[in-house]
Amino acid sequence: MHELTESELYPALQYAKSINEETGRKIIERFHLDQPILAQAIFGMFPGALAEASEEMSYLFMDLCFDVLCIFQKSFGPMLSQKEMDSGWFEKQAVLLDTELQSIISDRNMDDKIRKKLQDSFLNRIIQDSPQMELVNLMHEAIDDYASENSIDLTATRTTQTMIFIVIRLFSNLYSYTPGKKH
Repeated sequence: MHELTESELYPALQYAKSINEETGRKIIERFHLDQPILAQAIFGMFPGALAEASEEMSYLFMDLCFDVLCIFQKSFGPMLSQKEMDSGWFEKQAVLLDTELQSIISDRNMDDKIRKKLQDSFLNRIIQDSPQMELVNLMHEAIDDYASENSIDLTATRTTQTMIFIVIRLFSNLYSYTPGKKH
């Protein structure tokens, strides 16, 4: 999968924003059928965790996740069904992300050397995985704009940005998945 350029990203975003409610509902239903575990995480668990910090940001997050889903589908085509994938793919993604994200959370007790090693690993994987940085930046900007217009605190803003980064990374990994290849 290639990194989306600005000239690819904006038409895909316009497509996502132009979808009516009925079509949007069908896209979400299809996503839940094709990728039930990922859909539950993105539209269930993640917003639930965000709602603890800011209910407003959890709603924004779900809107942005819908945009990300549509952008990936418009840019890269239909996604694989969970049935076509290694049964442990999502769990492997969760373990990799969890370990590295723990190193970024400053209030976690962790040896400084281990924290530094995990942070370096996280940054290296970001660079290697090509996680659609134009899209990440666009989504972060949307979150910043919303937060400043609605007086959302910095912690909720940063948490939402981290979660949308995770979603984009998961979609990037999903669309980079090759059936039959060891992941």
